[in-house]
Amino acid sequence: MPAAIGILGGTFDPPHAGHVAAATAAWKQLGLDEVRIIPAGQAPLRSGAPQASAPDRVAMCRLAFTDCPWAVVDEREIGRAGTSWSVETARELAEEFPDALRVWILGADQLARLDRWKDVAELCSLVEFAVLSRDGISTVPPPTIAALIRLTVLKAPAVQVSSTALREALRRGDSTRNGLPLGVARHIDERSLYQA
Repeated sequence: MPAAIGILGGTFDPPHAGHVAAATAAWKQLGLDEVRIIPAGQAPLRSGAPQASAPDRVAMCRLAFTDCPWAVVDEREIGRAGTSWSVETARELAEEFPDALRVWILGADQLARLDRWKDVAELCSLVEFAVLSRDGISTVPPPTIAALIRLTVLKAPAVQVSSTALREALRRGDSTRNGLPLGVARHIDERSLYQA
């Protein structure tokens, strides 16, 4: 049984170098035994469905983290009907690993709106958080949850990349060499993803 688990959720449409950097920083700096990579079925704060199918996003996550033996691609949210609520995943992981340290890894952009997540007080009681600074965005939690949250700020080289920008570049036919892990780029080419 792992003693310390990282949790990195997201749409991963597509997974990119920033996701790998965040998971790696948390794994190294917090001494985690594993990091669960959890693609969302439908993220609650995202408008519209993911462009890539669930099987493609799972496959791309496996490819993105192929060189990270400590990373576990966890399909629980993909198989769940409706919106993927983080608190439901946290409850399940708390039941499965009651004695483990559970750390939810997120970017500073997500931390800024963490107070809008469903049942955030309960979520804060089930997990600690680790935030990766991004684009100069504050790593201070919203004041309404500041007293509830246990937070570590991760130090990692800045990776200026986003799934939205990568999808746009792929649609235009531009190079995404610096943003996508090689296996993910190959999968996208082979499957002609994000072309339309």
